Amino acid sequence: MQAQTIDEVIIQLEFIINESIKTNNRIGYFTSLYHKVTCHVRDGIKNNVFDDGKRMEQFDVLFANRFLNAWEQYDKGDKTSQSWLIVFDSTKKKSLLVLQHLLLGINTHINLDLGIAVVETMNGKNLKDIQNDFNKINVILAALSYELIRDIDQVSPLMSLMGLHAENKSSVLIQFTIENARNGAWNFAEELFDKTGTDYNSCIISRDISIKNLANGIMHFSGIINFTLWLIHLFEWKNVGKIIKTIYTLKKQYFKNSPS
Repeated sequence: MQAQTIDEVIIQLEFIINESIKTNNRIGYFTSLYHKVTCHVRDGIKNNVFDDGKRMEQFDVLFANRFLNAWEQYDKGDKTSQSWLIVFDSTKKKSLLVLQHLLLGINTHINLDLGIAVVETMNGKNLKDIQNDFNKINVILAALSYELIRDIDQVSPLMSLMGLHAENKSSVLIQFTIENARNGAWNFAEELFDKTGTDYNSCIISRDISIKNLANGIMHFSGIINFTLWLIHLFEWKNVGKIIKTIYTLKKQYFKNSPS
């Protein structure tokens, strides 16, 4: 059932997290991170951080439902987008790093879903009216991306071999920053906003294929990088439920220590 409020989004995300812990499903990695972001956006709405809190909740719900619906479709064996299909199928791959699973979810949700959610929110309105609030979320996500680098060291102690410390500007994660992805999402929203009918659907399909190809790039490396990934994976935690609990617990600590 589609969420109608941001609190319902959070409840549904928590359901997926708890089920993922029980079943050792790696989709729980991304869902735990997304839960953190959604809680932060909810707090921002309550604290009047955004220009239009009511509109931001509508936007957040539309955005989240794209992930929630895609997961429900996949879980039932129904057809979903190509880029989400590759994310969900990848959760069965034991060889991928925790970080790769996280990036795969981020890739599809931001690079595909975000632009669509913006357009749906601003249907019949001026797209530029939401841009300031859209940019405010960048600040939230930028902070969380650096926190994620620090936190993931707990479950992947050799991650520094990839230069993934927050101070390393050449790291893979910094190159794939959430902020840059969101900038691309805004450009996609601008492109999609003026389209209707078949052109609208074709634009989304084309974008979906591009994001699927980017996901393949996140999963597959060669040469010395591939050896490094193997070495990191060798010492990474293997207990899926424990990893999910760790990410989820870190979330609770973060909000407990955050200023109100």
